Amino acid sequence: MKKGKQTWWFENRPVIIGTATVVGPDEGDGPLAADFDLVHPELDLQQKSWEKAERLLLEQASDLAIKKSGIAKDELEFYVGGDLMNQIISNTFAARTLGVPYLGVFGACSTSMESLAIASMIVNSGNGTHVLAGTCSHNCTAEKQFRYPTEYGSQKPPTAQYTITGAGAAIVAPAGSGPVVECATIGRIVDLGVKDPFNMGAAMAPAAVDTIQAHLTDTGRSPGDYDMIVTGDLATVGHRIATDLLKRGGVPMEETVFADCGLMVYDVDRQKVQAGGSGCACSAVVTYGHLLKRIEKGELRRILVVATGALLSPLSFQQGESIPCIAHAVSIERNEVKP
Repeated sequence: MKKGKQTWWFENRPVIIGTATVVGPDEGDGPLAADFDLVHPELDLQQKSWEKAERLLLEQASDLAIKKSGIAKDELEFYVGGDLMNQIISNTFAARTLGVPYLGVFGACSTSMESLAIASMIVNSGNGTHVLAGTCSHNCTAEKQFRYPTEYGSQKPPTAQYTITGAGAAIVAPAGSGPVVECATIGRIVDLGVKDPFNMGAAMAPAAVDTIQAHLTDTGRSPGDYDMIVTGDLATVGHRIATDLLKRGGVPMEETVFADCGLMVYDVDRQKVQAGGSGCACSAVVTYGHLLKRIEKGELRRILVVATGALLSPLSFQQGESIPCIAHAVSIERNEVKP
């Protein structure tokens, strides 16, 4: 049922019965390396193009998630996913390999929680029993499409972010062992006129704040009801802005741990990742590879993942348009937590 203005409340408590994460060498060199299922030592994954490498990341994550869930491949009923590439080709071709009914979605870097929210809604409503949510990104495909090919060697400002090479997938079912998807708050477009594609954090921070405030209003909760509230990929610049905006808005974030996936996946002091991580896979690999493991271990009881997305395209940037942004929030909790 809908709660408040923007929140889907999943009264049947769909369960994440299996997840998988596959990443590249830079992510494997970061602080969360031990939480990923597969780390590739090379960016090209021995493929003939960066795009083929990105697709393979998602295909591998999907196969691993299905295997870890304990279901047979033919029991998978629907797949919901998207990515950053034009016409979400990485997911489209991966869905071709899966051979199941497919809903392609585009939320830019918010796609991880957008796809999880839709998959959970399908299961909660009884219109599916095993639904896969997935997303992916690759540093070299994103740089080539949105900025400059890495081979060009263009210098980047300190506000720029480093696109994650990786993929994350989750299987949602009506029952089973695993964390519960409690609810999802669907974000709205927030555009404050930022036009710089090298400053995604500043562009996306207001959207993250808007969704967090909407979620707390709809649910009647405070930040203290969560062990962690984690944004998708605001990195150093955007995370500071979001923290300041929430403080100005009277949201007491000191009641909880307020973190960002783009700052968790890399060691920003040691690795050459500018302001931190970004990309569709950023919140996906951190959530499915690290945060859910902490929930399963009992270290976390309930978390709110607020995946952020900058909805620009190469065409809109070239035409001088500002960057519309969005954030989708999903509340995930331990199975024994009562609503």
